[in-house]
Amino acid sequence: MKIYTRTGDRGETSLFGGARVAKNDARIEAYGTVDELSSFLGLARAAWPQSPADDQLQRTQTDLFEIGAHLASPGTSRFPGVDVSRIEVIERAIDAVTNELEPLTSFILPGGSLAASHLHVARTVCRRAERLVVALHDESAATQSTIAYLNRLSDYLFVAARYANAKHDVRDVPWNSR
Repeated sequence: MKIYTRTGDRGETSLFGGARVAKNDARIEAYGTVDELSSFLGLARAAWPQSPADDQLQRTQTDLFEIGAHLASPGTSRFPGVDVSRIEVIERAIDAVTNELEPLTSFILPGGSLAASHLHVARTVCRRAERLVVALHDESAATQSTIAYLNRLSDYLFVAARYANAKHDVRDVPWNSR
């Protein structure tokens, strides 16, 4: 099987179900950004082998594929998206990681260790994905849970970045406004 099909050479692509849309369609932008987020999570995982957060990050990549499939199949129930119970799992992970961190007393600048830096980038891509999914104005239950999931995931990625810094003995850098 060849990887190229030539069907997108004129700036269109297919959604699941066969509908053709422009490659810059809002739905393509949304699930493309979800795919980008998954790639950045892969990069973060590669930067921190044997991370205590690796299982959660790998499961998150699977969730993001579920979300992408849902976004690529509007109007069908073929891909229901991520299960809403995953939001609670992320909340528990946030709480567990937060309990191991020093309390925040100021905003912090993104960066620090290589793993934390990658997680901060993933967090910002996650926020963009959330904005793009919101812009679809899709009121389906699966899309609404996707928005909640991405919102919670960005919180998790923030604490995971702080956790990566703590585990690498790198201090978070506070933001000092003038």
